[in-house]
Amino acid sequence: MSRRLGQGALFVVAMLFASSGALRLGSGVGAALAKSEADTVQGQPEPTRCEMPSALAQAMTLREERIAAQEASLKDRLAALAVADAAIAQRLEELRSVEEELKATIALADGAAEKDIQKLTAVYQAMKPKDAAALFETMSPEFAAGFLGRMPPEAAAAILSGMSSEAAYGVSVIVAGRNAAAPKD
Repeated sequence: MSRRLGQGALFVVAMLFASSGALRLGSGVGAALAKSEADTVQGQPEPTRCEMPSALAQAMTLREERIAAQEASLKDRLAALAVADAAIAQRLEELRSVEEELKATIALADGAAEKDIQKLTAVYQAMKPKDAAALFETMSPEFAAGFLGRMPPEAAAAILSGMSSEAAYGVSVIVAGRNAAAPKD
């Protein structure tokens, strides 16, 4: 039974709290409704105009001027870059032209040098083997090997046989080893 008494007391306390909240809520509603009615009676207030403060307007103007100056500067830079790009393209074309001329000149010089070596090789071949052998012994072995390597084997053999055995051996080693480092694949 004591339990029922405790539950009843809790119910009473909860009801007191609820009625207190309702009273507080109700008292504020009346004032809010009264104020709302007063506003409608007097009419709607006109919206106020928002004018831009002069400091903000001045800051915006300065910013616009700064952006315009930056845009002008960028346009100038782009124009300068376009001029520089055109100049570089022209220079590259000139360099390509000069390079082609240089290649042609080098090819001509290489062709002339090759013709000279072919003529000189033909002259050494036409010489008597004994006379050519004496001349080849005075040459550096690398130089002599270059000519002997271009001659037909019979002419080269005749010249080598007229040389001293040491000179002939040195030239032979150079001729034999000339292409040893060449790739075999």
